Amino acid sequence: MSYAIDMPTSEKVARTNAGVASELRIGVMRLRRRLALERHPDNELSLGAMAVLGALAVRDGQTVGELARGERVQPPSMTRTVNCLEDDGYVERGTSDADGRLVVVRITERGRDTVLADRRRRDAWLTQRLAELDPDDRDVLRRAAPILDRLAGTD
Repeated sequence: MSYAIDMPTSEKVARTNAGVASELRIGVMRLRRRLALERHPDNELSLGAMAVLGALAVRDGQTVGELARGERVQPPSMTRTVNCLEDDGYVERGTSDADGRLVVVRITERGRDTVLADRRRRDAWLTQRLAELDPDDRDVLRRAAPILDRLAGTD
């Protein structure tokens, strides 16, 4: 007796929005897991801590609350992450240039170097994988990249 689930073919599923959503979810999650495996070998920081450093590399001088909202975590969780990053010299706290009463988190040189090394390694892996694709597939991904970014930014 067979218990295999009769799954519709990819071609049929992709014709609907739900089918595209399912295929994108699977593909994006698999790519995310694979990119996580390509992290710099000396990097012992969690993915959450790296996300905070990445956010600060893009927009430095954020409050703990702003970082928590950006990463969709509760402020106490972000405080713990920032404390660990600060203890290890990846970030430092200071006052806001705009409002001296606000405490902001800034990335240090060590934090920036860590983010850049991690990005270079993962970008190199992805660049190699893209080079293995045919030009038409690379073109599709080139056009899809900003669309995926817009999808990710939508609440």
